Amino acid sequence: MRFEDRKTALPDEVLMRVDKPSRYTGGEPGSVMKDDKDIRCRFVMCFPDVYEIGMSHLGIQILYGLLNSYEDVWCERLYSPWTDLDKIMREEKLPLFSLESGRPVKEADFLGITLQYEMCYTNILQVLDLSGIPFYSKDRTDDDPIVIGGGPCVYNPEPIAAFFDMFYIGEGEVVYRRLIDLYEKCRDEGVSRQDFLHEAAKVPGIYVPSMYDVSYDENGRFKSMTPLFDDVPARIRKQLVKDLDSSFYPLYPVVPFIRATQDRAVIEVQRGCIRGCRFCQAGQIYKPIRERSVDTLEYQAREILKNTGYEELSLSSLSTSDHTGLKRLLEYLIGYCDEKKINISLPSLRIDAFSLDVMDKVQDVKKNSLTFAPEAGSQRMRNVINKGLTVQDILGGSEMAFKGGWNKVKLYFMLGLPFEEDEDCRAIAELCNEIAKVYFDTVPKEERHGSVQITASSSFFVPKPFTAFQWARMNRPEEFEEKAKLTKRAVREQLNQKRISYHYHDSGTTIIEGIFARGDRKVAPAIVYAYEHGALFDAWTETFSYENWIKAFNETGVDYEDYIFRLRDDNEPFPWDFIDCGVNRQYLLNEWHRAAEAAVTPNCRDKCAGCGAASYGCGICVEKR
Repeated sequence: MRFEDRKTALPDEVLMRVDKPSRYTGGEPGSVMKDDKDIRCRFVMCFPDVYEIGMSHLGIQILYGLLNSYEDVWCERLYSPWTDLDKIMREEKLPLFSLESGRPVKEADFLGITLQYEMCYTNILQVLDLSGIPFYSKDRTDDDPIVIGGGPCVYNPEPIAAFFDMFYIGEGEVVYRRLIDLYEKCRDEGVSRQDFLHEAAKVPGIYVPSMYDVSYDENGRFKSMTPLFDDVPARIRKQLVKDLDSSFYPLYPVVPFIRATQDRAVIEVQRGCIRGCRFCQAGQIYKPIRERSVDTLEYQAREILKNTGYEELSLSSLSTSDHTGLKRLLEYLIGYCDEKKINISLPSLRIDAFSLDVMDKVQDVKKNSLTFAPEAGSQRMRNVINKGLTVQDILGGSEMAFKGGWNKVKLYFMLGLPFEEDEDCRAIAELCNEIAKVYFDTVPKEERHGSVQITASSSFFVPKPFTAFQWARMNRPEEFEEKAKLTKRAVREQLNQKRISYHYHDSGTTIIEGIFARGDRKVAPAIVYAYEHGALFDAWTETFSYENWIKAFNETGVDYEDYIFRLRDDNEPFPWDFIDCGVNRQYLLNEWHRAAEAAVTPNCRDKCAGCGAASYGCGICVEKR
């Protein structure tokens, strides 16, 4: 199909009735059109949130480009219709469609759904509902696409396992070609849907929930998961790209017609993180850390900027400062981008002399805004979470920043962490006050351009799978709220209180996120109930209803409190134990016990902690130290 032959799926009169109609038209620069006669597999890739957020997601861009590099595959895109179009589509019985061809999603061979955060789960049901695809995998026929999920949330897929035919555990570049080849072969041979799923369950990294039986103990708690067939693996091992330089990267990404949340070109400098923060799931599931070479990054930056016309370039990773070639890379990019009037965005930098010097040179950083993420106010709590950041680091970095001309600081904290005491909450306010004090001690009156402003915000802690804190209990909503109020009162007691503003997130969404993060298969009916009673876009404050969710759990008999409000025994089985993410349970358990002692574990580059990721034989695990 050629661009000139394509038609938008929605008639003009519908597009005129919705906000931001460009969300639904497709045809953007970089989008791929293919001739039907060459296509053997149509793959619709869905991000279950609005277009602007989905278009900002690097993973979708990588998989879109990768799958479209296969001659026999056409990968198209799909995002959740906002509430205005959702209403119209139901009233007028319009089927959900892919952006490239405008065809109904139900006609695709695969529907791939990326699972970036738990609060998108009702949007998954919206996509299935509007597509005319049954919610439950067991109810689907050969006329329905194979529904496959991927992304961080698949490291506990059990609450939504019933909605998916399969999940891909790991990084998408590794196995998709093999899976699609298997699908095409089975289809050519007339193999049934169920027999194809059985064969797919043997592919490394593919988890097919229907191939496993789950048992529960006398208390109704998860006990074990057992394969139904001898040739299906009992554990699913994460698939991982060992050499990022040779892996696919999109040099012609799709450029949206409307401003996306992250409206810039992106180069991914590395995957993984050497910092062993005990609350951080990403730091564990993406181990080991693997870098792209500076030469590769320079080439990718040039090509993407040339092909897209973006005026800003972002360096993406969990901890950009830890890339060993960052200094050389930035020296090149600053020169290249300055010549072409392109800004450089540097998220995930540690605040040190080198980082501040770099930020001073790049064009997009205004001298009045700087961001820290101490995560905890007291040094004891930073040791508990293994943040690897001392008060000297924070105050020293603040002093350098103030000397360099910055006068606004944003600070991100977490409340409700394991082993937290009241004084740790108050310490957030005290740290903010100390930073303000550093400003007044550092910058003479005659050199001040306005006064210092400290903006602190706190989110509430959720114990995630494959972290050292997966044994921890969550705080109840009233505990979260009391800790936030305690922190707010402490801010008002500080000498520099007028220079400090403090905000905290909603505890209701945190509770629901925790249930999804820690739940098992018994949660699925509650998700369906909540959706059928109006739950949608739960990550958005204006559409989220905590009361609706609590009613859903109660009506479907889900003991949600048991999932989140109790401490786990060291040996208790978890619903996600069947996944091998490369980091072994004993290492995480050791870190849990070290957290109780506020003991610090060195980062991967300083000393190997024996987490198990070395079994992949790549990245930092095989570097000479």
